[in-house]
This record gives sequence, C-alpha cells and structure tokens, in this order.
Amino acid sequence: MTNIPKLFGTSGIRGEYQKDVTPELALDVARALAKYIGGCGKKVVLGRDTRTSGKILENIISAGLQECGCDVLLLGMVPTPTVGYATLKKGADAGIMITASHNPSKYNGIKLWNADGLAYKQNQEREIERIVYEQDFEKVGWDKVGKEYDITPFKDEYVDDIIKVSGIDPTKPLKVVVDCASGAGSELSPEALRRAGMEVITLNAQPDGFFPGRNPEPNSANLQELMKTVKVLGADVGLAHDGDADRMIAIDENGYISDFDKLLTVIAKEFGGTVVTTVDASACLDTEMKKLGGKVLRTPVGDVHVAESINENNATFGGEPSGTWLHPDFCMCPDGLLSGLRIVRCIQKNGKLSEQLDAIESYPTIREKITCSNDKKESVMKSVEESFVDEFSDVEEVLTIDGVRVLFTDGSWVLVRPSGTEPYVRITAEGKTQEHLDKISEVSTKFLEKHI
Repeated sequence: MTNIPKLFGTSGIRGEYQKDVTPELALDVARALAKYIGGCGKKVVLGRDTRTSGKILENIISAGLQECGCDVLLLGMVPTPTVGYATLKKGADAGIMITASHNPSKYNGIKLWNADGLAYKQNQEREIERIVYEQDFEKVGWDKVGKEYDITPFKDEYVDDIIKVSGIDPTKPLKVVVDCASGAGSELSPEALRRAGMEVITLNAQPDGFFPGRNPEPNSANLQELMKTVKVLGADVGLAHDGDADRMIAIDENGYISDFDKLLTVIAKEFGGTVVTTVDASACLDTEMKKLGGKVLRTPVGDVHVAESINENNATFGGEPSGTWLHPDFCMCPDGLLSGLRIVRCIQKNGKLSEQLDAIESYPTIREKITCSNDKKESVMKSVEESFVDEFSDVEEVLTIDGVRVLFTDGSWVLVRPSGTEPYVRITAEGKTQEHLDKISEVSTKFLEKHI
C-alpha cells in the first residue's frame, strides 16, 4: 500500500473546500467507509460543524453511504463529541464528522469514528485510502439502498449525560462566559452550562460558518474579547472552544488565559492513577502526578494515540496540552463541552482557577524551529535518532515514539520532532533551571544546523 496516495493527516482528512476536500472525494470516502464496515444493513452516524460547505458534504456523504446500502443517522450541526457519543450509544457501526476543527472558514474535512467512539487508527485510514484509490466499492440495487433517519433529539440525551458524569453541583452556581467561535458548540455548550445551574454569558454563540467574531483557533490572540469580558463582568471562569468543540481552553477569573500544560494538570489531578499525554507536554504534569502516587504515560502527538494508550493501560484520563482531552469514564472521543463542565466543577470544589494554576510549579521552556526542506527531514531525523543523545552526559531516558525526546536526570527534557506540515524541524525543551535550558537549546540547535 506504499504507493497509494495519502488522504488522512494527523486528524482525519482536511484541506481547502473544492481544492483538497471536494464533493467527489467526500462521495468516494463515504463509499469506501460503507465497504469497510460491511455495507448493507450497517448504520453510520453523521454530523457536521457550521462551515458553509458542511451541508453540501453532508448530503453527498449521506448519498454515498445509502448508495452502498448503509443507513444514515443524521445529527445535523453538532460538536464532534456528540458524533462520537451517538456512535457508541446508538449501536452504530461507524461515525463521520464533517469538520476542519480550528482551521479557517474555507477549509473542511472528514473524520471517522469507530463503534466505541474511538477515532479511526492509522491502519484503518490506510485501508479507506486503498478502497478509494482502487475504487473498490460495492453499490447496491434499488431494493437495498439505505435509509436516512433524523436523530437530532439525541442532542438532549448527550447534554444530560455530560452534566451527570461531570459531577457539577447545580446548587453552587458560578458565572461562566463561554466563547463558541460561532462553531459547532454554539448551541449545546451554553445549554449544558445553563442546565447545570450556571449563570452563562455567551460570546460568538450564533452558528456561522464564516466565523465572524474570531478565528476558531482558541489561542491568546483570538481570545482577547473573552479575556476582557471575564474580567469586566467579574466572572468565575471563561471557556473557549474551537470550530468543532472537541477542545476547551479556560480563562481564569482575572482574565488571563490558562497555561495549557497547567490546565491539563489541574484536571488530571482530579482523576489520579495513570494519565496519558503526548511527548510535547510539560514535566509539571509528571511532578504533580508523582505527588499523588500516580504516573504519566506519553504517546506520539495526536488524540487517537492518546486514546489508544488510555485503552491499553486502563488510564483514568488523557489529553494534549492543546485542550484536547479524553474522558474514558464517558466516551473515547475528545470532548470540549465535558472538559468545560469539569473545569467548572474543579472551581466549585477547589476554589479560584488562578490559585489552582499558580500552585503548579512552572519551568522555563523554549519552542524553536529550524528550517529544513521536506526532502531532507528523513535523513536529518535519522542522524538525530543515531547520535543526538551522545551530545549530553546526564540522560535518564530516551523516547523515539514521535521524534526523539531526551529526558535528563534533573527532570529537564528536549524533543526534536519534524513538522508534519511545514519545512521545519522543531525543538521543544523545558529546563528545571534557565541555565540548563540554555545549554540544551544551544546543543540542540548546533546539532541540527550541523546535520541540515
């Protein structure tokens, strides 16, 4: 299968509408999925975010599935986690979410979900690519075409269930400002918070595929309005979602955006035991979990890798610093709405968010990128794997699951990893002291410049 063109990236198929993600491609992917899950009589949950091209792709994907004998369970405009949960609860054979997550309006994409709510793994995606490439579809006759069912009422069940599992206390109402980016969480995220008894103020909660209020990427530059609103209104917390609401970023009561790694650590401490994160996450998580007698496992970057490790190691929780968190006590699909409810519960239980974040130790970090043409990345990373660790004398552990991550005896670390989308090799490092960090950065940069 090495000669088959690659359609899937780290988070499904994604690209510009009508350039990379075309109606023709969507039709072929639908037909391929139908073939993969067994065709006639199989059920597929289908949802979309607010993008202008979403309804077109929904119609086409539904037609392709029915053409191959599958029944389609339509959710309409919903957050990605609703698709994952509906696939699990409705006993469907697969789920499809039409979204480009945090990308701008002109992008769209397709992400596939297993019957248990877990995203498709790489080997599954490669098989879908093979079926598309070989046009290995199995269409059915007029008497076996699939049917389309409206399951939009399931949204209420989803909201009720995330409130219940979050443990949020309706007798302790907090003032919450939620910024939905005009994306797929615009209806259900404020609704869940209100049903949970919170006082809710909304920003950008009108579904609009042009994302007129802000770019759907929930970062500091795009969340200035939310940060100011939280402070001016004296709110207890601000919550922000990306375009499909599988992510959540929090603003503390002072109007400051939370450090992503610290926020991940705050919620992980509530679960204890074994938690899973990615190779680029801060050591502050390890420090805090060690205090609780727990442990941290690391995976390659990508929520599907985190999900697989959670299942394999019976972990209590998992997530990426980006705000993509997985709650195995609910569903293995990343869920920004449930994440928001659980942060609210943390504030109810443990006090101000700023104080919880400040209680977690900070370490100096650097994130650098060295220009490296795509055709040289492989040879450069081979050199990194073979001899990079020899540049240091105080190494405790080396991980090569996604780039090369070197952990030092004092808890400092450095990760050298090629960019999957740009002509760079990235250096991410964290030092227990600024002096050690400066040394790590200098050695790493010189090594890469020598081999590039």
